[in-house]
Amino acid sequence: MRGRSSRISLRAIRATGYRSAMAYRQTEKVVRKLAARREAIVAAAYDALAEKGSIAAIQIAPIAERAGIAAGTVYRYFPSKTELVAAVVTGLCEQEIAALEQAAAAAPGPLSALAAAIATFAMRAIARRRLVLALMAEPIEPDLDSALASYRRSLAAEFEKLIRKALDGSHLEQQDAALAAPALIGALIEGLIGPLAPPATQDPGEMRAQVQRLTLFALRALGVVDARARGLVVQIAVQEQA
Repeated sequence: MRGRSSRISLRAIRATGYRSAMAYRQTEKVVRKLAARREAIVAAAYDALAEKGSIAAIQIAPIAERAGIAAGTVYRYFPSKTELVAAVVTGLCEQEIAALEQAAAAAPGPLSALAAAIATFAMRAIARRRLVLALMAEPIEPDLDSALASYRRSLAAEFEKLIRKALDGSHLEQQDAALAAPALIGALIEGLIGPLAPPATQDPGEMRAQVQRLTLFALRALGVVDARARGLVVQIAVQEQA
């Protein structure tokens, strides 16, 4: 009798283990599906922002239509427009920081890394004028301000880090890196794509020339008076519109 009970218990344990494994595999599949749907929603919101050049373009119903789902499904992932905007801005911020880090990492030293990051940011900004203006300067609802502020803070932190590295290597005169970083970004934005900037151009040569001029200006503002002679401003590819 005990032997039979033992066999029954063993079969039950095995069956339970099998069902648990099946449930686990199904859960993994569900997780992947949920993640893919979330990515589709964020991608649809990004496309709307890029096309319209305005945060106001991110609205739940149109985004749901773009993603091919019901509006109620969007709300399951993002209970409010604020959370959806925050997700889009976070993704864009990660892309921007990655581009700056890649440019800096390819440079031979701290000062050239700073110059490369400045030129890269400037070129990406001039090539994505409407999108960057929406992230940096568009008047928005108060509830959305924190999401966009995080984007600006992250950019400033990246430039501050690069400035500090140049300072640590005695490549720059002593200065307040925390003050210089946001001022640097402001100069680039206003000089390249702000309301007082030169008219937009689609000519790659002129875009590069504008970026080089503003990069030299930024480096001089940081105390590098001979940036051109030292070859710190390099040719970079014109980014495609995004």
